[in-house]
Amino acid sequence: MKKWLYAGICVILFGILIGCSTEGENAGEGNSPKEPAATETTLAKAQSEGFISVGFANERPYAYATPDGKLTGEAVEISRKILSNLGIEQMDGVLTEFGSLIPGLKAQRYDMITAGMFITPERAKEVAFANPEYSIGEAIAVKKGNPLNLHSYEDIKANSKAKVAVMVGAIEVDYLKSVGIPDSQILSVPDQPSAISALQSGRADTITMTGPSLQSMLESAKDDNLERVMDFEQPVIDGASVRGYGAAVFRKDDDEFREAFNAELEKLKESGELLKILETFGFTEQELPGDMTTEELLK
Repeated sequence: MKKWLYAGICVILFGILIGCSTEGENAGEGNSPKEPAATETTLAKAQSEGFISVGFANERPYAYATPDGKLTGEAVEISRKILSNLGIEQMDGVLTEFGSLIPGLKAQRYDMITAGMFITPERAKEVAFANPEYSIGEAIAVKKGNPLNLHSYEDIKANSKAKVAVMVGAIEVDYLKSVGIPDSQILSVPDQPSAISALQSGRADTITMTGPSLQSMLESAKDDNLERVMDFEQPVIDGASVRGYGAAVFRKDDDEFREAFNAELEKLKESGELLKILETFGFTEQELPGDMTTEELLK
């Protein structure tokens, strides 16, 4: 009798356990299953939180800290303006080494990166570029009136009497030699101020360096007898122009963010505000990107 009673109790307990298990499995049955929450995009998250993290290369005139600690520069101010227009009022800018920008972006330490970042096919394999916000090429300065009528490196080469001053170790030395300008026409100087002095004294007929650097040197010299050749023709080395284009950079899955950034950048171009920002940091109309797009540059 006890055995039968014991067995009956076990059956009842087993049934209760099965019932509980079934109830647990069927809980919520008849209701629609909940959809997993959609992942918030980088742009939407920044807009809702009101701030964003941006990595900048610590390099003038693109991004740098002023003596009082303010973060500024060409890339900083353009980014700050565009992000503000996108409803993101607080930009948490981080100055870092150039080489750590792309790894930091991919590791999500930054939401975007910029400052001196030229658009190249190699980089485009890892990240997504916005459209260019500036272009950097070579430039030359001459005496007022351009007495030797120099508008390109080819013009310097064609005039055996023309002397060009260039800083020792600068990439322009290679460019000049690549187009065939002989050593006899190249005056090596230790630094950029020395190039200005050579032009002022008549030891050189022209000087060359990148556009923003040349503009900065001319503004510092405050010499009305010197002028930049504004219709300078960029040298072509190994079949390619040396002009480079810089842009903000995003992760490859942040298309929405990049396209929104591009739309605001285009507005700055059309309104003339982009040039105003660039001019603050020594750029001129020569450094505007024109109608160039990242898609065209990466063809």
